Amino acid sequence: MFYRRKIILALLQTFEGSLPKISLQKLLFLFANRQTKPDYDFVPYLYGCYSFSANADLNSMVGHGQLSEDKASFTKIGTVDFIKMLNEKDKKILVEIKNTYGKLTTNSLMKLTYLNYQYYAINSVKAKEILDDDQYVRVLNAKPINKNTILYTIGYEGISLEEYLNRLVKNDVKVLIDVRKNAISMKFGFSKTQLKTFCASLNIEYLHIPEVGIQSEQRQELKTQTDYDILFDIYKKKNLKKTNSQQQQILNLLKDKKRIALTCFEANICQCHRKHLAEAIVALSKWNFELIHI
Repeated sequence: MFYRRKIILALLQTFEGSLPKISLQKLLFLFANRQTKPDYDFVPYLYGCYSFSANADLNSMVGHGQLSEDKASFTKIGTVDFIKMLNEKDKKILVEIKNTYGKLTTNSLMKLTYLNYQYYAINSVKAKEILDDDQYVRVLNAKPINKNTILYTIGYEGISLEEYLNRLVKNDVKVLIDVRKNAISMKFGFSKTQLKTFCASLNIEYLHIPEVGIQSEQRQELKTQTDYDILFDIYKKKNLKKTNSQQQQILNLLKDKKRIALTCFEANICQCHRKHLAEAIVALSKWNFELIHI
């Protein structure tokens, strides 16, 4: 079993085996915030801080008979002691969480996280209801707003779905353009349907333009930067010359939406075709904007 799932089960065990779903997300967030390297990352969602990855793990554990679920809560099944399976530092964090927040209601936990981590409350449907006017204004002021017109590029290699989505939110990206030839991934959250759904939940449009991608068979033997450079030389001479209409489509979207991001897999921009696609768009007539790799 993944260590991160043991944390969830240990957290439930600490709270007498059952927690409301919203409370569980808030307590897991507070737990992860105390870790040196968090096992889960979170995004600003409908009820505040939320981890899509943790929710996927919870659903998986329900499927494996480790948890039961009803509309409002998750409950640990069985008597296995998961607390003893945690490392000593995480055991101490668990005790802190229980001692500090053990008696708080779901609404109290929401309010506490909203007050102390305003960014994570920016999309909350409950913030206006449970905060006073001054507190709510602070949440509104935490919402990232960017007035510039910027073409971003972003890769998802080596980062969680939530960290990836936070980069989009914090840069006020309005449209994510998937420039992979085949928008599928073994990594949770990054296949087309999933990514489109998660982006929509954060008010980010998703668009897949496969024509500007590179066939997977062309990427099989890439070991050195020289290998990548040879591939991208071919891409610039052949692929890009056939996709002028798609490049213009992206530029028109940028003019309309102000902040869009081109996305592919590689973290290293020098090993991804999105760099050369972006530079081709920059070279189009009437370009007068910024290009930023995030």
